[in-house]
Amino acid sequence: MSLSLPDAVATYFAISNGADIANVNHCFTPDAVVIDESKTHRGLEAIQAWQRDVQNAFDYTVEPIRVADDGTRLTVTSHVAGNFPGSPVQLSHAFTLLDGKIAALEIV
Repeated sequence: MSLSLPDAVATYFAISNGADIANVNHCFTPDAVVIDESKTHRGLEAIQAWQRDVQNAFDYTVEPIRVADDGTRLTVTSHVAGNFPGSPVQLSHAFTLLDGKIAALEIV
């Protein structure tokens, strides 16, 4: 299913599906915060390291299947499948955007 997503969010999902991790610089603000699996990653270098670690640990795909915008947060539900425990799962990605880039992301 193809959803209409802001460019920064579409780029994030492309990175999650194996695109160049350097593209983090194009979709996140310099001081962005990502919370995933109860761990906080602050800033571009930390977010790149987090993405690199996840991509090195598992083979997986992320398919956005639903989007909701409440005016302050864009929440994308995605189907994630791969060689990780509990696969497949549905995850909720809650994005806060600032000037067209991701300022915060919480994955639940």
